[in-house]
Amino acid sequence: MTSLPESSGSPLVVLGKIVSVHGIRGSVKVYSETDPLDNVLNYPEWILRRGAEQRTMTVLEGRVQNRVLVVNLKGINDRDQALALVDYEICVARDALPDLEQGEFYWHQLEGLQVVTVEGQLLGRIDHLLETGSNDVMVVKPCEGSLDQRERLLPYLPDMYVKSIDLQAGLMQVDWDLEF
Repeated sequence: MTSLPESSGSPLVVLGKIVSVHGIRGSVKVYSETDPLDNVLNYPEWILRRGAEQRTMTVLEGRVQNRVLVVNLKGINDRDQALALVDYEICVARDALPDLEQGEFYWHQLEGLQVVTVEGQLLGRIDHLLETGSNDVMVVKPCEGSLDQRERLLPYLPDMYVKSIDLQAGLMQVDWDLEF
């Protein structure tokens, strides 16, 4: 999930994207960044954004079909109306996200954190995260004061490599071999 600035109220978080149409009755295909992917359906209203354009839509129903969702939106009743929504990002207000258990984090909370080793060496900042089959991976890019100019891919494995996360300080401590 990617954070987006919002001009009024809570910042927006991107939960997915409308990628195509499905059939002739106005259904859209949605790529979801939520886990599980149908969690995006837990939000009855979506803020759709494409460039500077933004609109609010009500979700009527949706279902998982292969690796995407097929969703019906209120007021979208034919293929042409659905086609006009392709490439819109699906957003919700950040404060609409459910609270997490202690020690759990949303990806947007981790993005931008400085990453330091247990020895105190700055590796860089978390640019974004990737979902892989076995575990999530943090893409750490160099920043001012970094040990070197290498981009690193670090597995997001708490209790193994990730030793502490301090959101207030903007810092993540990792046990990581600098040769990797």
